[in-house]
Amino acid sequence: MAISDAIIDELLKDYNSPEDLIGEKGIIKQLTKRLLEGVMHGELTHELGYTKHAAVGNNTGNSRNGKSKKTIKGDFGKLTLDIPRDRKSDFEPKIIPKNQRTFDGFDDKIISMYASGMTTRQIQGQLIDLYNIEVSPAFISDVTNAVIEDVRLWRTRPLEAIYPIVYLDAICVKIKDEGRVVNKSVYIAIGVNLSGRKELLGMWIAQTEGAKFWLNIINELKARGVKDIFVCCVDGLKGFPDAIKTVFPETEVQLCIVHMVRNSLKYVSYKDRKKVAADVKEIYAAVSETEAEAALESFENEWDKKYPAIAKSWKNNWNEVTPFFKFPDDIRRAIYTTNAIESLNSSLRKLLKNRGPFPSDDAVYKLFYLGIRKLEKRWTLPIRNWKAAINQFIIFYEERVPT
Repeated sequence: MAISDAIIDELLKDYNSPEDLIGEKGIIKQLTKRLLEGVMHGELTHELGYTKHAAVGNNTGNSRNGKSKKTIKGDFGKLTLDIPRDRKSDFEPKIIPKNQRTFDGFDDKIISMYASGMTTRQIQGQLIDLYNIEVSPAFISDVTNAVIEDVRLWRTRPLEAIYPIVYLDAICVKIKDEGRVVNKSVYIAIGVNLSGRKELLGMWIAQTEGAKFWLNIINELKARGVKDIFVCCVDGLKGFPDAIKTVFPETEVQLCIVHMVRNSLKYVSYKDRKKVAADVKEIYAAVSETEAEAALESFENEWDKKYPAIAKSWKNNWNEVTPFFKFPDDIRRAIYTTNAIESLNSSLRKLLKNRGPFPSDDAVYKLFYLGIRKLEKRWTLPIRNWKAAINQFIIFYEERVPT
């Protein structure tokens, strides 16, 4: 609906400064009030079936019954409205429902700030600075808690049948549990679908892990539609290889090489770090498993007296370290690190910055869900080298790749 220039000119005839337009008593705020109240009066007329003072309304059993005041919050700041009432108290405005206290996307702005990692106190300050509105922590919690049902639906949504690659990792958070603060892990699974695009498959929170815990997760993925995983990349999660082999016996389990390297260098002195890193690279950069074994033996001879834990760690995890040696470079680059999930974890850690313990598991799910939903908007392109990798997957898993 177009507004004529004459009406706009009339509204702006006394305009002298921005305050006259967008200020506390400015035109926009006055117009918003008049328009909303006008719409509500129109809604009441429609519900009653007759206009104000119309004779047809006599003896109908219901009529207008004054008004009540209600303050809402929006981009315009606070606005007090006159809400029309009917005698039977049946009328509820559609444009401003009975329990609604915000308008014009105000809730979405709070959720967006929360998803960016802002604390309740920071959101309060931002709303005062931007809109001169003071809201309570309880109000902000009520707004953000509205997504909890979305989280539950998201965590049980159907998944695709085949994920060539799945990355699994965990991030530690502090959560209040029965009156005390405990460390819990948020386990995160990212799948790469047949198009090469990343997708967050799920989140799970637990204080301890093990084969039974991982078996529950893998069974859940299967129940949600996953029928096959070619390669699963993990960070030394206890009990996981056995769990996934139970549900998906043909899946290759690949330990994250980057994590192995980090753990190898964790206790190496600064003066030896560069040389040790170069010698470790000889192991994972070998062209075959046979050459990798020779490189590991050479490393052990060179460093075992000074750093005995390094070679021992590689030997203990050898069955989960070596699967990628059977693949060509295109697939190796895609699976030899959990960088895809490390990048996500880095973003999630930023959300945790300056936050105290969470009051519940749901509070963690809520924050991570909102943060991840924001991040997923960037996941529009396939992962690097995907075309070459999927062609290699087709050769390796010909009978398992749909045509």
